[in-house]
Amino acid sequence: MMNPWVTRLRKPVRRHGAEGYLLLTLLSFAASVTLTRLFLTLTGFPQLGNQEIHVAHVLWGGLLLFVGGLLPLIFANRWVYSACAIMAGLGIGLFIDEVGKFITQTNDYFYPPAAPIIYTFFLLTALLYNQVRRKPTRDARAEMYHALDILEEVLDHDLNPEERSELVALLGRVAERAQTPDLAHLAETLLGFAQAERLHLAPDLPGVLERWAARVRELERRWLGRRRLKAILIVGLLALGGVALLRLSQLLVAAFTEGGLEKMIAGLLEAGRVSSATGLAWFSARAALEGVVGVLTLAAGILILAGREKLGVGLGILALLLSLTAVNLVIFYLDQFSTIALAVVQFAVLVGLYHFRRHHRPR
Repeated sequence: MMNPWVTRLRKPVRRHGAEGYLLLTLLSFAASVTLTRLFLTLTGFPQLGNQEIHVAHVLWGGLLLFVGGLLPLIFANRWVYSACAIMAGLGIGLFIDEVGKFITQTNDYFYPPAAPIIYTFFLLTALLYNQVRRKPTRDARAEMYHALDILEEVLDHDLNPEERSELVALLGRVAERAQTPDLAHLAETLLGFAQAERLHLAPDLPGVLERWAARVRELERRWLGRRRLKAILIVGLLALGGVALLRLSQLLVAAFTEGGLEKMIAGLLEAGRVSSATGLAWFSARAALEGVVGVLTLAAGILILAGREKLGVGLGILALLLSLTAVNLVIFYLDQFSTIALAVVQFAVLVGLYHFRRHHRPR
């Protein structure tokens, strides 16, 4: 006889809109770490407490995570998921920002590997978002979960015509594909309810985020055509490549002038960026990687400018992915959060390249 605990195991079903909630978490995470570091830097790293007590921001992060975990256990409304996503992002940002204190015996907030750990954690979250945003393969059971999720709008008198059409389509597919008669019967019953003329429908008024998205699309359609986007990408790639090669040339000039290498190492030691041969190896790896990325990025910009768009876009994507996942990791180790602004620009250019490849068919 089969164990009843085994028969009651539930196959996970991806929540409808999960990619949107995860994006909110990702953006809140990035904003939390960035703004926290910026605030502390501008204010001289103040402390809340006295000679005995120090209320670190990791505690506020833990509080946000706790509240974010409680909300879906208490409330059933759909808005709870957005609130939880934002709280989770803010909470994990405040929490992980102090990771250096918890992996060192001296509670060193500025421990060099702390920044790469935070950055890697963010990249892994971004990778998870990229996986979740792919359209899943749905069976009748998953589509019924989705339909029941939409039915919550009926309880809040917020079901609009677009959601009703989606609900009818979902229930129709469930009724056709259901492998069990009870699921098919439930779908048919709910389908009759959804198609009833007396079902109250709310006006299809876009929310704040939808209005902003519509404005962005309109601005993109009006001001960001193929030619202008191409020009922006060329300038962005050439600028990023130039900055990378400029920083590399400064390192090489400093290293190969008389006594320059000794002075550079002494400066790194004094600043705490290099404390051993391993640290110097990281610094050397940064110089080499920045040189490679600089050459690739410049080549990508030149190729697009010369009309070799397909090759240039592919090379630019490769260079920026290498920079975001490898080069910045080393820079975060050596310079902590000094490269946040540059990473944001790199990410924006990368998104632009993907957009150009998807919507404008590079030649």
